[in-house]
Amino acid sequence: MPCGQQESGARPARYVVGVDVGSTVVKCHVYDRTAAVRGSSSGKVESLYPRPGWVELDPEVLWSQFVGVIKEAVQAAGLHMWQIAGLGISTQRATFITWNKRTGKPFHNFISWQDLRSAELVNSWNKSLLLKVIHVIFTVLHFLTGNDRYLAPSFLTFSTQQTSMKLSWVFKNIHEAEEAAKKNNCCFGTVDTWLLYRLTKGSVYATDYSNASATGVFEPFTKCWNPTLCNLLSIPISIYPPVKDTSFNFGSTDSEIFGVPIPIMAVVADQQSAMFGECCFHPGDVKLTMGTGGFWNVNTGEQLFASRRDLYPLIGWKIGEEVVYLTEGCMSDVGTAIKWAQDINLFTNVDETAKMARSIVDSQGVCFVPGFQVSVNDPYLCASFMGLKPSTTRNHLVRAILESVAFRNKRLYDIIVKKVRIPLQTIRADGGVSNNSFVMQMTSDLINKKIEKPANTDMSSLGAAFLAGLASGFWADKEQLKKLRRIEAVFEPQKGSEEYKPAMDTWLQAMKHSLHW
Repeated sequence: MPCGQQESGARPARYVVGVDVGSTVVKCHVYDRTAAVRGSSSGKVESLYPRPGWVELDPEVLWSQFVGVIKEAVQAAGLHMWQIAGLGISTQRATFITWNKRTGKPFHNFISWQDLRSAELVNSWNKSLLLKVIHVIFTVLHFLTGNDRYLAPSFLTFSTQQTSMKLSWVFKNIHEAEEAAKKNNCCFGTVDTWLLYRLTKGSVYATDYSNASATGVFEPFTKCWNPTLCNLLSIPISIYPPVKDTSFNFGSTDSEIFGVPIPIMAVVADQQSAMFGECCFHPGDVKLTMGTGGFWNVNTGEQLFASRRDLYPLIGWKIGEEVVYLTEGCMSDVGTAIKWAQDINLFTNVDETAKMARSIVDSQGVCFVPGFQVSVNDPYLCASFMGLKPSTTRNHLVRAILESVAFRNKRLYDIIVKKVRIPLQTIRADGGVSNNSFVMQMTSDLINKKIEKPANTDMSSLGAAFLAGLASGFWADKEQLKKLRRIEAVFEPQKGSEEYKPAMDTWLQAMKHSLHW
């Protein structure tokens, strides 16, 4: 019997698929009703570096990996495609592509969220008189009205992580895209939009609220693409896709791709998906993801907090009438820095690092300053080791890298406590670096809070599957999902944060020396 063909009298579909398209890997898991993984597959996402600071992804390679891991995961589970009740797709955010609306041909590769090509443009805008005038106008409006909607523009600064500046760069430097946009023949899409377009052979052009809100071009207060920002940057608003619910029937995959049509029941941004997978459904619930980058997300419920420099508002998910907002703080170079250390042979296996860090009492004054990727506040931040001595060993270097993750976790947590006016509840960690017991324990000590680590750290895949399962009726409601959570470890404070103060003060000094390199 062909793989996709349904047996006569077969029972209904009993599995959902969650796929997470990350910065370095595409992961797919097949889940049963207990949320147990029945089959898995993964494939590497190779970044392209055509010029210094540029980071791209080949759309055809990404597409091939995406389809391939789904087929392999279903096969690994010993299942047929017709047994899949729904597909949920989680994707890296703010990585985008533009293409010809009529032909479907891309104008360029995916431009990654890590890409720095817009750094000069960002720097120019952030120093401009026009932006200063905007700050003054909206500061006055916020003072007069008290409306938080005017607070975000009063602090508005651009960063290389946002799609807005890179999209502005595209229209200034890629003539074909500029001309197509003028003729209303240009489509913009983050990874989710492109995959939806390809999966349905062009019949579905859409994104969801979580992905849209992470572009920096979508207005979370009005839940619309921001026409003022588009006019300011000369970006035609006509290029943006319609925005749909997160848990929603987007249509089915073309039957030629998997042999049978599979319902696409959820599209979600990776951090919001991890939040959902962790079952952080209540105001005050906190999710800490430590993967390629690091992300602190706080569920703020129906309350939308305006941007306050280090934090920014996002739409977590929209399901029917329910809209859940998040506040997010992020940091670059978490998993990236650890992978780099492995690449230069500071250690062989990442599992060794916690033991290496504990084998010495401290880093002997060695500090690691991250900066391989973009920093929101300083795109020219220099990555460096400081405080090196003749007695410095690999263990000191590894400990310094791991300490830098915990110190930045502490900084972001303190900002959240100060600026988010909601009592913080459960803190749940996920991502590959959450498997590092040294980082987890030190973070717990520094913030003086208990941190839960789930049995499955691939929360973005699980969150996408949960959302798809709700939309397809595979699971009844969020209360049922909460009962499926499995906790592997709980880290509780063992030392007072004051014990780390000398080391953290030294690290903060090192950070200051590395700015504006």
